[in-house]
Amino acid sequence: MDATLIMEVLLGLLAILLVVAAVIDVRTFTISNRLNLAVAALAIPFWWSSGLPLWPNIAVQVGIALMVFALFAAAFYAGMMGGGDVKLAAAIALWFSPATTLKFIVLMSIAGGVLTLVVLGLHRLRRKDGRPQIPYGVAIAFGGLAILTQRFLNQFA
Repeated sequence: MDATLIMEVLLGLLAILLVVAAVIDVRTFTISNRLNLAVAALAIPFWWSSGLPLWPNIAVQVGIALMVFALFAAAFYAGMMGGGDVKLAAAIALWFSPATTLKFIVLMSIAGGVLTLVVLGLHRLRRKDGRPQIPYGVAIAFGGLAILTQRFLNQFA
C-alpha cells in the first residue's frame, strides 16, 4: 500500500475518533483513556507514512504534545477541564506541526468559548441550579476537525 494512502486513511481514522470523542463527551461527560490512547498511538504510523524523521521533527512534536499536556493539566487542576480533555488535546498535538498545533489550540479555544456560552445560556434558560458541565471534548474535536478539513479545502490555493 502506498504511504500517501496510508496517511490519508490514518487522517480519516483520526477524524472518526474525534467525532466519536465529541459524541461520547456530550452523552457521558467523559473521554475514555482507550480512545485517547488510540489517537496517540495512531500518530506513530502517521509519522512513518508522512516520512517524518525521528530527529528533529518527531522529537519536536512529542515535546509540543508534552507542553500541551502540561498547559491543560494546569486547567484541569483549576477545575476548568476534565482529565480526558487534557489527554485528548495532547494526543491530537502529536499529529500536528508546532505551528498547526497553535492553530488547533486557538480554534479549540474559540469553539470552547462559544460552547460554554451556549451551555450556560441553556442552563439559565432551564433555570437549573449549580454549575453546568461543559462537554469540552466537542470543542477539542472541532479544533482538530477544522485543522483536518483545511488539508482538503486549501489544496487548490
